Amino acid sequence: MKISIGSDHAGFELKDHIIGFLKDLGHEVIDEGTNGPESVDYPDFGKKVGERVANKEADYGIVICGSGIGISIAANRVHGVRCALVNEPLSAKLSRTHNNANVVAFGARLIGRDMAEEIVRVFLSTDFEGGRHQKRVEKLD
Repeated sequence: MKISIGSDHAGFELKDHIIGFLKDLGHEVIDEGTNGPESVDYPDFGKKVGERVANKEADYGIVICGSGIGISIAANRVHGVRCALVNEPLSAKLSRTHNNANVVAFGARLIGRDMAEEIVRVFLSTDFEGGRHQKRVEKLD
């Protein structure tokens, strides 16, 4: 799979770790930045990832900021993006099975590397159930 990933300054270290994790799993990664601790604006990176996913240039997206809140809002401003802010694997699973989320967000200040890896693993390996959930997802657009 091709995964677009982006973060602000608070999330760049975790982003770099997740990039390595994704590559180890055999995924192609598009790094949308940022790449350092200098203060940047999370909406820029949420938008970049969202646009890449909405334009089908990436299969899924991952966005990270300090809390995950701001960057998830930014990604969700892109038409066609269904970004879910999650802090544990069950929410990642449900975001895929029930909401067909195509971008996952989490906060670098709230979860550690192991939890982030598990969230990403579950998110990318879970399919959308469709059925009764399909019409609800369609209403989002």
